[in-house]
Amino acid sequence: MQKNSGVTSFSVTAALFFTVVLVLTGCAQKTDHTRGVYMLVDTSGTYTEELNKARAITNYLLGTLTPGDTMAVARIDTGSFSEKDIIAKVTFDQRPSVANTQKRAFQNQMADFVASVDGSSHTDISGGLLQAVEYLNETGSGHKYILIFSDLKEELARGHVRDVPFQLSGFNIIALNVTKLRDDIRDPKNYLQRVDQWRAKTESGGGAWRVINDLERLDNIFSM
Repeated sequence: MQKNSGVTSFSVTAALFFTVVLVLTGCAQKTDHTRGVYMLVDTSGTYTEELNKARAITNYLLGTLTPGDTMAVARIDTGSFSEKDIIAKVTFDQRPSVANTQKRAFQNQMADFVASVDGSSHTDISGGLLQAVEYLNETGSGHKYILIFSDLKEELARGHVRDVPFQLSGFNIIALNVTKLRDDIRDPKNYLQRVDQWRAKTESGGGAWRVINDLERLDNIFSM
């Protein structure tokens, strides 16, 4: 009888131990609900005429993101795989008053950029995407979004190589305001193929792809 009592006591102790471990593990694996948003803004050719729309999108995002979230806006230009192309970046403070001050400063930086931007001669979307991935991975945000404000026509400068696979697992890639070019109007297949190529690149890298052209439906950005 004493031997059985010892076994029972050990079983109870072991059960309690594993229960504590499971509780602690559950706490350690708490889901991170913070959001990281990196918006790429095309500055090539006539697309600079669309930048006031990009500013409006930025204002919408600033009104939606909350303390602990991260936001950055960067330009797409000739060589976009560079931190120098980041126009503004911030992780919002947990104190609402400080976060509101950060948002006003971000708005001012974006307004200054739109007012003074010079158009670029080439469009390195891939480089910008790689920079966005690197930046958001460093922030450690729980949910990662890369917004591409562009017609999605990539034109690389001579000597620029971008044939690297994208590592996009856990990323939501959203193309915004994908305007139709003159050639697209003559032959819609050009537009459809361009969008499909970026979808394929995104999904082959493990990311989720979506296009939002109706800027009245920006609330759909975070539905992924």
